[in-house]
Amino acid sequence: MKPSHRRQFLRLAAGAAALPAFSPTARAQVYPARPITLVLPFAAGGGADVVLRIITERMRTVLGQTIIIENVSGASGNIGTARVFRAAPDGYTLGAGNWGTHVANGAIYALPYDVLRDFQPVALHQIFYYILAVRKALPVDNLRELIAWLKANPDKATLGTPGLGQQPHLAGILFQKLTDTSFQHVPYRGSGPAIQDLIAGQIDFVFGDPSVVPAVRAGSVKAIAVAAKRRLSSVPDVPTAEESGISGFAFANWVGIFAPKGTPKDIVGKLNGAVMSTLAEPSIRARLIDLGVEIPSREQQTPEGFAAIQKTDIEQWWPIIKAADIKPE
Repeated sequence: MKPSHRRQFLRLAAGAAALPAFSPTARAQVYPARPITLVLPFAAGGGADVVLRIITERMRTVLGQTIIIENVSGASGNIGTARVFRAAPDGYTLGAGNWGTHVANGAIYALPYDVLRDFQPVALHQIFYYILAVRKALPVDNLRELIAWLKANPDKATLGTPGLGQQPHLAGILFQKLTDTSFQHVPYRGSGPAIQDLIAGQIDFVFGDPSVVPAVRAGSVKAIAVAAKRRLSSVPDVPTAEESGISGFAFANWVGIFAPKGTPKDIVGKLNGAVMSTLAEPSIRARLIDLGVEIPSREQQTPEGFAAIQKTDIEQWWPIIKAADIKPE
């Protein structure tokens, strides 16, 4: 090789070695290079769906890529969650998960995955409390009247929930014990379809997530209590269950984003940063609060903070769920 050719070859070789695209770090730096799929394991129209669409639209501008929400409902969220479990840990398939899918289901179903060990928490983005709402034509206007009506009509009323073992289902079990009432459980593929049937008068009541707020404001259903320690800003005129005579009846649910186990830390960090940046945006915060969503603290939004909440809830609730002897239907 001529000296001039050899020098040119060495310069090209040195330049190629310095190109960042050939290193794992560089690949992470260009993430995301294509659209991201976010699997929501419930039907469209529920509270998680509504809030996620607000959040992911803002995340798109931060990440520079579209986030496509796919509603994969069924089996109390297990079908969609299993799809995330089987996905490649490359940051391009993520999953939304809530207290039901990533806490309760692990105590109820024989799953092909471990809800705690087989997923990487990315970011916690919402906490919410339930609103006890009844169909418009039900002859009750407050919680005491509902309890009296249920006692006068044992096993005739229907409670719609987003699925077996989800918090509204457990809330219904506890409600029956506290009030000495009995009614039928009607599981749906998500809270959205349950609320649609409530509006249509096909079921009698729900413990609704934030997606029930528009129907309450429109007068399509009646909200008679909130399962929270304090009144909610989204429905400030609705009393708490405690105010209405049921002590200790408060349930907080959460929704967050998970990635498959093994997703690189820098990708998880980039996704988490996009969520935290979104939740810090005043206009986004205002929209979520108006829906009745409580925004987690900055510490809770981190992967570590989110993981700690999930672990604590598993330790607290698994014994309770197993004691209730809830069986898959």
